[in-house]
Amino acid sequence: MSPQISFTDTWGLAAIALAMILGGILKGATGAGIPIIAVPVIAAVYDVRVAVAVMVIPNLISNLWQIFKFRKNPTDKGFCWQLAAFGATGAGIGTVALAELSPSFLSLCMAGIIIAYILLRVVKPSVQLSMASAKKSVAVVSLMGGILQGAVGVSAPAIVTFLNAMKLARPAFIFTVSIFFASMAVVQIPTQIYYGLLTRDIATLGLLAFIPLFGALPVGDWIGRRISPKIFDALILTFLAILALRLICVEIS
Repeated sequence: MSPQISFTDTWGLAAIALAMILGGILKGATGAGIPIIAVPVIAAVYDVRVAVAVMVIPNLISNLWQIFKFRKNPTDKGFCWQLAAFGATGAGIGTVALAELSPSFLSLCMAGIIIAYILLRVVKPSVQLSMASAKKSVAVVSLMGGILQGAVGVSAPAIVTFLNAMKLARPAFIFTVSIFFASMAVVQIPTQIYYGLLTRDIATLGLLAFIPLFGALPVGDWIGRRISPKIFDALILTFLAILALRLICVEIS
């Protein structure tokens, strides 16, 4: 069954706008993170299928823009191609799971992934990967990240942690992670259309959702340059913990 939305649902549309603003602020401040905020917020109002489908077009547009903006920064092109190829493959597999598995099960999976992400951010392992070591594990990590992105719209626990461990410079990090996200969106869009997940209404909503997202990016950049990263992280992680608990409570009640 195709996910349903209504353009007369004022509270639902307001929640989506808020989700995109919060996600845009996080992306502007850190260079990544729209799905980790926006998808749980939208899923808490509708369900995981709506959340993932709404986000796919804004994800593609925002990451293509960042690829263009940071295209001149030095990166290992071979590594980027592997990241994109395996991530796209995983996204296709994950989208099939999104279509076939129950929304309740996917919501609980998302809650678990958010909790795992919070734990990883709190622990912040100091391990550093060399490019040679990263190339040995890129297939597994990017495939796993792609599956997570396709199925529940959140791949940060796998891919962001992996790239952070490589200690890439911020411009190289943004370019590399944007390649990963854009490649997945390119696969997600036709696959979601095939399974009836990305309907005309949801695609329209996704395009409209890009407006508050784009407006929030410079706000996030301004905030990121003026407050302590530790304070910002603490606020975001607290917010995510509340969302994860809400998803769990709704599904087990």
